Amino acid sequence: MSAIGFSAEKYIEEQSKYILERIRCGDSERLYLEFGGKLVQDKHAMRVLPGFDENAKIKLLQRMRDEAEIIICIYSGDIMTNKTRQDFGITYDLEVLRLIDMFRRYELEINSVVVTRYEENAPAVDNFINKLERRGIRTYRHRYTKGYPTDVDTIVSDEGYGANPYIEVTKPLAVVTGPGGGSGKLATCLSQLYHEYRRGRRVRYAKFETFPIWNIPLKHPVNVAYEAATADLKDVNMIDSFHLEAYGKTAVNYNRDLEVFPVVKRIIEKITGEESEYKSPTDMGVNRAGFSIIDDQVVREAACQEIIRRYIIAQCDYKKGRIEEDVLERAKLLMDDMELSVEDRKVVLPAREYAEYKRECDERYANVVVMAMEMEDGTIITGRSSRRMVAAAAAILNSIKYLSGMADGIHLISPNILRSIQELKTEVLMSEKSSLNCEEILTALTISAATNPSAEAALGKLTCLRGCRAHCTAILSDRDEKTLKSLGIDVTSDPEYITNNLYYS
Repeated sequence: MSAIGFSAEKYIEEQSKYILERIRCGDSERLYLEFGGKLVQDKHAMRVLPGFDENAKIKLLQRMRDEAEIIICIYSGDIMTNKTRQDFGITYDLEVLRLIDMFRRYELEINSVVVTRYEENAPAVDNFINKLERRGIRTYRHRYTKGYPTDVDTIVSDEGYGANPYIEVTKPLAVVTGPGGGSGKLATCLSQLYHEYRRGRRVRYAKFETFPIWNIPLKHPVNVAYEAATADLKDVNMIDSFHLEAYGKTAVNYNRDLEVFPVVKRIIEKITGEESEYKSPTDMGVNRAGFSIIDDQVVREAACQEIIRRYIIAQCDYKKGRIEEDVLERAKLLMDDMELSVEDRKVVLPAREYAEYKRECDERYANVVVMAMEMEDGTIITGRSSRRMVAAAAAILNSIKYLSGMADGIHLISPNILRSIQELKTEVLMSEKSSLNCEEILTALTISAATNPSAEAALGKLTCLRGCRAHCTAILSDRDEKTLKSLGIDVTSDPEYITNNLYYS
């Protein structure tokens, strides 16, 4: 689990160098840099490229903070549908607020937030805009571009991009990002190019890319993992035919960039009045990730694990009604193409086998739930549900006892403390569930650490769980899933609910 296949230092060095080249090339006054993927806490890249720093991109920008300012785009439809970022389990509108706080922490200037494809009579969108403006965040409304995508004359006119308000930018690097794909980043960049040229300023556009990685094979597991991660967007990796024709070299890109490239090229040429400097969508990208892979076998194995992980998550999301069946089928197809199975995730079978063993031993365990967690040294630790706590909480306690070298029978938390918390939960707070969740158990452990040396020692091992893989035989509650992710545990679940209850499930 600790094998390194990617050099974060080389990546930051290479990427910084090429961004600076784009900024300083020619006589342009400003570069609009569209950021594809996650700018901060890129968990996907960290999982498929072991050694990748999840905050490498923002650290890179921090180096250039005197030259850069941030524009954040969010599609109005994502606000209305409460679209969720999987890594953190929060909606896209909350992700925008989180991004603003994160950028400020790295001393990066926030220019504004742009709500793209804005439409009237959308109270949720207007409430979001009001919340930002009343906290001093400048916001813009960009409506659907008239004439897009075929009528370039209308697009590049006062009726098209000209209908959008101009975003006042002062620094040489304008970073355009968003909470996820389809946020309207490209349209915002091109709209700004139009307004800048109307004001007599020469500016340029480029795209910061991580996936797919253009200079590794099309069917490399890292690139397939990107397709699995964007199955809901129906992204498909393809050979960049424009790059092949222009340079005679094979490069990998994805369908949306390839489909839109001829239009983007014509729009840029219409705006600038010059032939585009870009011959292919790959040319537009600044992507040096492929040059930073130092152990191909390590990243292949990690990417295969991510493909499996995405399929298991898709199974649960389908069960919860969050995705349609075609998304689940696509995730399954990608896994089958790579000749992988769910059981190739090392923690899946131990969890299922232990649950089955307990059920066979005693009918009282008919509804037992088990979580298995893989330690850094490869040891599998399990925990089962009980009247005291949920399976995930038991797995955490058992894991930190193992890491502390303690016997399994040692009590980290007094049964009396657990009983008191349960009574508070059911008799005072009127909860339907008496079993303590992960957050409650961790709180009890922290309190116990004040008087119990064993609890104190085990508490110090919680950070060692970061990066561990885990699997549960039933769908986790939202609170437990959030707690496990906060601990940095890569957790998946079988697509089964603990009970048939619809609300208290």
